[in-house]
Amino acid sequence: MNAAKRRAIFERLRAANPHPTTELVYATPFELLVAVVLSAQATDKSVNAATRKLYPVARTPQAIVALGVEGLAPYINAIGLWRNKARNVVALSQMLIAEHGGQVPKTREALEALPGVGRKTASVVLNTAFGEPTIAVDTHIFRVANRTGIAPGDNVVEVERGLEKFVPEEFKHDCHHWLILHGRYTCTARAPKCGRCVIVDLCEYRHKNLPAADSPRAKAGAPARRKPPATTTQRAARSKR
Repeated sequence: MNAAKRRAIFERLRAANPHPTTELVYATPFELLVAVVLSAQATDKSVNAATRKLYPVARTPQAIVALGVEGLAPYINAIGLWRNKARNVVALSQMLIAEHGGQVPKTREALEALPGVGRKTASVVLNTAFGEPTIAVDTHIFRVANRTGIAPGDNVVEVERGLEKFVPEEFKHDCHHWLILHGRYTCTARAPKCGRCVIVDLCEYRHKNLPAADSPRAKAGAPARRKPPATTTQRAARSKR
């Protein structure tokens, strides 16, 4: 994919959604950090349902530590891997208090040193809470980047490096939000909704899921393919059913 096509893709995504952001509900960098840790292998909807009850009770590192793992558990036990996540959220809260004055650090190195925080989580926090042009690659972004041809790669690191290299600077801050939302609602895994995709003509996916009227053959003016007439043997077989 060339640079002009990539630019056109992001111009259209921006026109369709000028101010994209995470669907996780949060009010502070700490709330965002906790929500992102909880969202690993879970839906944003399930995390928001949990934090909607949790944050009125405990929305600071100090309050989370006071709850402890057992006290936190009832709020998040509907989320996958909740036991390990509860331990990590309490441990990272303790570390924030001990090493950062209860504040979420603004560097990747410090964020990734926190329990339960990896590269993707750190990138989301740096981007969404602190405005850094980081790109967090999840399963949706990995799929969209490969399927469209924007930044193909065999793993998330390769895709992240490709996006950092190829995405024009003016789009980098919002890139990850556009791509994750596109993958979540349009370029879905099993049945991409190509018929309603705003970048369908720019996408380089070879197996577009288009309605018959929108297929390349139909748009070229070619007559629709018709089934050949049934043979005498086929007609005879049908009459016996």
